[in-house]
Amino acid sequence: MPERNQWEDRAANLLKAELKRKGLTYAQLAERLETVGVSDSERNIRNKISRGKFTAAFLLACLSAINVTDLRLS
Repeated sequence: MPERNQWEDRAANLLKAELKRKGLTYAQLAERLETVGVSDSERNIRNKISRGKFTAAFLLACLSAINVTDLRLS
């Protein structure tokens, strides 16, 4: 399996930080993703984020589902 690169790490860490900031679990994220039309299991979501292998569309869907309106990238 190829090593994760810095951008995958940053994307995964950004999403984890936003979940923590909102006090949400992966199970709650799965429920909220359903409301924006993304059907994914808690386990699959956990694996995607853990591996850092997900699309920009998935990242945006997650951020939308957890009501993130502003991001700090620095």
